[in-house]
Amino acid sequence: MAEAASGAHEDETTRRDFIFIAAGAAAAVGAAATVWPFIDQMNPAADTLALSTTEVDLSVVELGQQVRVLWQGKPVFVRHRTPAEIASAQRDDYATLKDPQLDSQRLLQSNGQAGRPEWLVLQASCTHLGCVPTFVEGSAFGGWFCPCHGSDYDTSGRIRRGPAPHNLYVAPYVYMNDTTIRIG
Repeated sequence: MAEAASGAHEDETTRRDFIFIAAGAAAAVGAAATVWPFIDQMNPAADTLALSTTEVDLSVVELGQQVRVLWQGKPVFVRHRTPAEIASAQRDDYATLKDPQLDSQRLLQSNGQAGRPEWLVLQASCTHLGCVPTFVEGSAFGGWFCPCHGSDYDTSGRIRRGPAPHNLYVAPYVYMNDTTIRIG
């Protein structure tokens, strides 16, 4: 009889353990369901996510021209460089530069793969005070000029003269196909 009572006691312990585990699991699911809306509200809004990337059709940009597009509310230059601009940028790779960087390094896509020398994708903000420089053909270095404080950039967007401390930043981009890039 004592053995039968012992067996019944083991069954109760097993049922009790099951009830504790089931109650704990239900409490965990309830806590997660309660906390999730608070965590989810920290995600970016849909309009912000829509601006996180910008696609650019390269087929509409003629040789020697550039387009200015907006990415995350900031201007970006996409320049279709001429062979003369590419040669000038590569020739100046070893010139005395404030912020030394090879032209080939400025063409790298955000995935680390080499870009094409004829396409240059730069954030269009002067690194001095954030003004938008203008491309000036025939300027001293053949590239961009910031009229606010006189910073000159070459055909690779490297600072050559003026108060700007750094080169124009390369925007993060990848080639989607032969005629389209995605910025961001």
